[in-house]
Amino acid sequence: MSIHSRIEAALAEAVRAAQGPAAPGRLAAALHYAVTPGGARIRPTILLSVAQACGDDRPGLADAAAAALELIHCASLAHDDLPCFDDADLRRGRPALHRAFSEAIAVLAGDSLIVLAFQTLARAARQGPERAAALAATLAGQTGMPGGICAGQGWESEDAIDLGAYHRAKTGALFVAATRMGALAAGQDPEPWDELGARIGEAFQVADDLKDALGEKSSLGKPAGQDARHGRPNAVALLGAAGAVRHLRDILAGAIASIPSCPGEAMLAEMVRRQAERLTPVVAARHGP
Repeated sequence: MSIHSRIEAALAEAVRAAQGPAAPGRLAAALHYAVTPGGARIRPTILLSVAQACGDDRPGLADAAAAALELIHCASLAHDDLPCFDDADLRRGRPALHRAFSEAIAVLAGDSLIVLAFQTLARAARQGPERAAALAATLAGQTGMPGGICAGQGWESEDAIDLGAYHRAKTGALFVAATRMGALAAGQDPEPWDELGARIGEAFQVADDLKDALGEKSSLGKPAGQDARHGRPNAVALLGAAGAVRHLRDILAGAIASIPSCPGEAMLAEMVRRQAERLTPVVAARHGP
């Protein structure tokens, strides 16, 4: 089964577990809406790629970890789009969750997806209790305080922003979770995988800054110009568009160089190269080498 198929099957199973005849219908429908259809599923793809590179000896546990990570990401999008944060009308080319269902349902759906992520790991714990506990602790650490995605959102409410801490938490945290959890699911030491996750996360943040500054709503599937609208620090404001493109390429080269020695090292390098091609073509064409 392909990585994509594994991710989609695990997510479908997790969402079904949260639905049923006793569930409130609108909230149950909102969970499905928030998770499907997905975007690139890059975070769980990285997680399973690392697991495969490390041997993937317990694929069921790895699949549960991938689903849990993506559920957290989907929850964060539901909350990010709310009027109290980004006030975004669109997500993935269609109405944001709160526009499709209501603000109250969007809050509840986001909360439910967070809980569902940890329920998914708990259900898979029989396949490796110690690994499952480490996976849950890692995901919690990269989701909450002091350095997870909640902290990343919190930085936007501070008078003075630590840009490095902001980017590490808001975008980098779930990428670090992806590489660490992939290694943990396969029974390997997660520490050597931190740098790869951090570099990929930094690359995605710079790419997102470029898309937000230079893109259009029709191509992004969500509003453009959010950083300028909300007065957020970003790579384009700091480095200019051409400088941000060069910085992005440097980060991606460093990501490939940081891959730990493992049986699947070449496969992982190719995966990072594919993601680099995904991230850079439009901005590179506009702003040169």
